Amino acid sequence: MLVVQGGINDIVQGRSAAVAGANVRAMVRRGKELGLRVALADVLPWNNGWPDAAGPIRELNALIADIARDESVLLLPFHDTLEDPDRPGRMGDEWTHADGDHPSVEGYRRLGEVVARSLA
Repeated sequence: MLVVQGGINDIVQGRSAAVAGANVRAMVRRGKELGLRVALADVLPWNNGWPDAAGPIRELNALIADIARDESVLLLPFHDTLEDPDRPGRMGDEWTHADGDHPSVEGYRRLGEVVARSLA
């Protein structure tokens, strides 16, 4: 299985959500062309980019959901899994590494559980 999770570096580098979405769609299509089962993960909240990146991430995640539907691939809801319900647009402190950019061990465990449930 190919799990595609992309787009945050495009956002960080100032590319539009449309460009990032086109890149993600190309990866999904290439995986399918190779005969791989493909799943698509949406973009995580980015604590260090909040609040400026929250809008572009929401926009890109909407495009990712459209791509998953259009391409008939599984969508993994990574963003909502790690988003802090009390601080929308940011990962919960227990789910992010001290750098504020990446999940912690517990965060990755939660993401792994989402994948396992989705594939069951």
